[in-house]
Amino acid sequence: MPAIEKGRICVKKAGRDAGEKVAIVKIVDESFVEISDGKKVSKCSIRQLEPLSQTADVSSDAAIKSALGAKQ
Repeated sequence: MPAIEKGRICVKKAGRDAGEKVAIVKIVDESFVEISDGKKVSKCSIRQLEPLSQTADVSSDAAIKSALGAKQ
C-alpha cells in the first residue's frame, strides 16, 4: 500500500465526493490530511482515502488539475 504523503494521488472512498481523485496537499496529523481536487482544498480523514501509486506536484491548482486529468 502506498504511503500517505504530500503529493500522493488518492481516491475518496466515502462522502459526497466518493470515487473522485484528489491529491494530498498537507498532512494535518496522524488521522487527517488536507486534500485538493484542483479547485478547492478540504480536510479529510485518512480512513476515507485509498492511496494510489501516483504522485503529483502540488505547488499550484493547475499542476494538481493536470495530474488528476483534464476532466476535473
